[in-house]
Amino acid sequence: MFEKYNVIIIGAGAAGIMCAIEAGKRGRKVLLLDHAKKIGEKIRISGGGRCNFTNLNIHPNKFISKNPKFIISALNQYNQEDFIKLINKHQIKFHEKKLGQLFCDGSAQQIIDMLLLECQNAKVILKKETIVYNIEKKDDQYLIEANTGKYLCDSLIIATGGLSVPKIGASAFGYEIAKKFNLNIVETLPALVPLTFSEKILEMCKELSGLSLEAMVSYNKIFFEEGMLFTHRGLSGPSVLQISSYWKLGDDIKINLSPKIDMFKFLENKKKLEPKEDISKVIFKILPKRLASLICKEVGVSGNISEISNKLLKKLSNQINAWFVKPIGSEGYRTAEVTLGGVDTNELYSKSMMSIKHPGLFFIGEVVDVTGHLGGYNFQWAWSSGFVAGQYA
Repeated sequence: MFEKYNVIIIGAGAAGIMCAIEAGKRGRKVLLLDHAKKIGEKIRISGGGRCNFTNLNIHPNKFISKNPKFIISALNQYNQEDFIKLINKHQIKFHEKKLGQLFCDGSAQQIIDMLLLECQNAKVILKKETIVYNIEKKDDQYLIEANTGKYLCDSLIIATGGLSVPKIGASAFGYEIAKKFNLNIVETLPALVPLTFSEKILEMCKELSGLSLEAMVSYNKIFFEEGMLFTHRGLSGPSVLQISSYWKLGDDIKINLSPKIDMFKFLENKKKLEPKEDISKVIFKILPKRLASLICKEVGVSGNISEISNKLLKKLSNQINAWFVKPIGSEGYRTAEVTLGGVDTNELYSKSMMSIKHPGLFFIGEVVDVTGHLGGYNFQWAWSSGFVAGQYA
């Protein structure tokens, strides 16, 4: 009636495949189930199709969780160097883009092919287009009913991801299973997501659509100095995506459009040394022309710099170095790269990712309340959490 396995993993994303490989390598009879036709879609579309598979600077402070120390054990057991060794073993060429971000020279498909080959070598049985209807616990075993059959296992791993990018099949399945087994869920929110704004700022964004620059975006004491992009829907780019994981609805964010220059000091100096220079030309030296013109117009400054009061120069400087804006929301899960929150880490053993309440039940990857910064950190969490569960399942 029931097909019997040592380990069943639901979800063949980055974490699930990694876990299957590791459990299979230990000689466990492993079944990997996924609802999709094609495996690893999130890997395939990541990093512009080149997969930002890890980061050279992996550190626990690059992750958000109610329990910031939870991630340490998994990272210690399997880190970025370990994954790079696997990449090298398969002779996949890669490069560092910036800030330690590692990308394939070729395509993300190389990572998917590598993982599937490792699965094959570990004798993992993979079943695609599998819809799980029901999961029950009986004695010390887990019973799974799906459209492809009925299965029984000692260890069940939930690796179904979060709510981000629903168009490739993201769902709340993992959270529903956690709730069914009385595990607490930390509130979920879209993260690494473009922010949206009120009509006034949106008009400005539309006018500047396509323009990008290096900017420092901060919220409370947290800041990111990376690229920022004006779009017809609001603000995006790495610095905005990063801050979106921390920002709370109703609060301001602060944007420094010229983080390397103290604008007021710069303008005071210009006023003394080149008093006849037109203010817009002065600002053109620092900011892209379209943005410079818009800010000068917004502040109401024009003409020679010598004719502009220090009070107005201060206002202009603040508009550049300390522009406070209040987002009204985000673009949501549709464009979010990851999901903030998830299965409470207090419900899991950090060493193995196993449920404290239910022996043999594991949660790994994005479904857990661990969210990395932009730049390969979330993939590393998938590899690390999948690896450790694979050692204990």
